[in-house]
Amino acid sequence: MDGKQVTGSTTTGFRPTPRLPALRTAPWGLMALAVVVGAGAGAGSVVFRWCIKTFTRLFSGHADYAASPGAAHPHVPWLGPYFVLLAPVIGGLLYGPLVNRFAKEARGHGVPEVMLAVAQRGGRISPKVAVVKTLASALTIGSGGSVGREGPIVQIGSALGSTLGRMTKVTEGRMKLLVACGAAGGIAATFNAPLAGVFFAMELILGTFTAEAFGATVLASVTASVIGRAAFGDTAFLNLPGFHVDHLAQYGLFAVLGLVAAVVGVGFAHFLYLVEDACDWLWRGPEWLRPAVGGLALGLVLLALPEMYGVGYPVLQKATAGGYAVGFLLLLLVGKMLATSLTIGIGGSGGVFAPSLFVGAMLGSAYGIGVHHLLPASAGAVGAYALVGMGAVFAGAARAPITAVVILFELTGEYSIILPLMLAIVLATATSQLLTNDTIYTLKLRRRGIDLEGPAQGARIGGQSVGSVMEPLPSPLPASTTLADSADLLSLSGHGALPVIDDAGEYVGVVTAQAVAEALAEEPETAPVQVGELAEPPDQVTADQPLAQVLHTLLAATGTGVPVLDSERGKPVGWLSHQSALRAVHATA
Repeated sequence: MDGKQVTGSTTTGFRPTPRLPALRTAPWGLMALAVVVGAGAGAGSVVFRWCIKTFTRLFSGHADYAASPGAAHPHVPWLGPYFVLLAPVIGGLLYGPLVNRFAKEARGHGVPEVMLAVAQRGGRISPKVAVVKTLASALTIGSGGSVGREGPIVQIGSALGSTLGRMTKVTEGRMKLLVACGAAGGIAATFNAPLAGVFFAMELILGTFTAEAFGATVLASVTASVIGRAAFGDTAFLNLPGFHVDHLAQYGLFAVLGLVAAVVGVGFAHFLYLVEDACDWLWRGPEWLRPAVGGLALGLVLLALPEMYGVGYPVLQKATAGGYAVGFLLLLLVGKMLATSLTIGIGGSGGVFAPSLFVGAMLGSAYGIGVHHLLPASAGAVGAYALVGMGAVFAGAARAPITAVVILFELTGEYSIILPLMLAIVLATATSQLLTNDTIYTLKLRRRGIDLEGPAQGARIGGQSVGSVMEPLPSPLPASTTLADSADLLSLSGHGALPVIDDAGEYVGVVTAQAVAEALAEEPETAPVQVGELAEPPDQVTADQPLAQVLHTLLAATGTGVPVLDSERGKPVGWLSHQSALRAVHATA
């Protein structure tokens, strides 16, 4: 032996030495890392919820002040309900300097920062975010901030996943998956909703559905859920009576609610950033002091409407049970939008998912009471409209219909309302898309000049047009070409895929070497005869598109590239491959 380590062939009789890179590249390595991330996210959610409970008791003297609105602080009873004027100020003095000094990205509702990290930063998130976000969000909510806990726990779990990915030096693709695993685990453990955690991560964070991503996020979500249930118990988020659709007319009523909820959801998103703009315009002092001074304004809102203190789950529960009149429900709706927007605008840290559910519950309850008075024989239970309103407003604001359906089902354990819930959520999502291009998450980034589908700021590749880097179009295959002939041509093309045209010369799609090989392996009696039967049009790529917008299409292509179409006529004019995309680097050098 010459002293060199044998790592390849086993002809010498030695087995390859196991190495750490297997953890980074092997399928079992990703699964193992996903479990570790899920365990970390589960533990993080336990610590986070404990911090919220501790700070809420410290600042308000109650486990959840929204359950006892207007009560005095037991340790300073002489202040009466006026202690809420001071709680946000003191909380701001604590978390303002913390965020400003150690992790400015911990400010706000968190999810947009995670989406940006996955889309344009390779999944890299500073480990400081997990600690700072835990303390800052818990202090914000505990001192009266009217925000939710899903945004913080998503950012906390994602930071843990990113940190583990960097420690194990995984590839960028797996780094993004671990970030999504952290988000899924955080949602699963915090809300006792393992399925919702998976779909939240895939629909909002990754923006894609693959078998590998699904398997990894499921493992992380299940692991975190086991830890969460051990700490918090296996109970539904809301205790609701059974609902049943007894009259077909109710589907029409739920459909109308979905349309109205979309308008409210989109309005909430825009109102949130309108208030934030107003706070930016008014404030001229140091950023670390902004939450404390702005806390005075928040305190006035809490004094007028103490139900806005913290997340507000007790108020939401009472509303779904029909405990409020229509006028007060609408007041609570507007109050929540104002209190949440003000909390975020002054520099608070917390999520917008729970406020979206709150606003939806108030809207749905008010709508349900109204239609019950108009159509008492066919309207049905008010609580059903509250539940549907919750999902529809979130879908209208976040445009995540799968997550909305699954999370409402898991948070309530109420399956009987699933059909009207799906109907309203789909209508809310479609209406929201007609009203605006952005969601409550992407709008925050858009205002900073960041387009998740566009090139990253300062990136050397992505801003170029597809037409400036594409290759000449390979010779297309006639649709009548036999499989044997097409196999020969594909084997010589070097592309692994070729465009296909019909007898009239019109473009019909692309055939890949993989599709032809699979067809040739089938029984001759049932296998396709001509290549046109295998042609499929990939996602459209046009010459005038920015390169960054089509990279996902290119990476998802089965072959080595995709045809580039003329934007006006829809005919192929070039070919985009991975190599031609990389030539854009030289174009900018």
